[in-house]
Amino acid sequence: MDSVIYVLTTNGLLFLLSIIFWKFPPKKINSLYGYRTFKAMQNQQIWDFANTNFNKTLLFYSGISFIGGLILANFSAKEITWEPMVLVMLSILVSIIKTERALNDNFTDEGKRKKK
Repeated sequence: MDSVIYVLTTNGLLFLLSIIFWKFPPKKINSLYGYRTFKAMQNQQIWDFANTNFNKTLLFYSGISFIGGLILANFSAKEITWEPMVLVMLSILVSIIKTERALNDNFTDEGKRKKK
């Protein structure tokens, strides 16, 4: 498989999904679509905050992943295999970690907003 096509089908797909999540965030708490963790689903205020935060973070890091994958595909001397998938996994992992930290910084375990 051509390296550029591989990057388009992995990193490009993640970037496209992040744009869709950003443009069409979930409105109500549900079990199918959105950033769904126990803390994020406690109440509507946390749900909105978590999905907004996650969608922005995922859009940013998936864009970096996509650009990085394209650069890697164009300048690699050999065919790339696992590298774009590592970029995809790192983008998702970093987005989850940053969202959970933001939730812990802004909300208590009971689901109330922390006072600053």
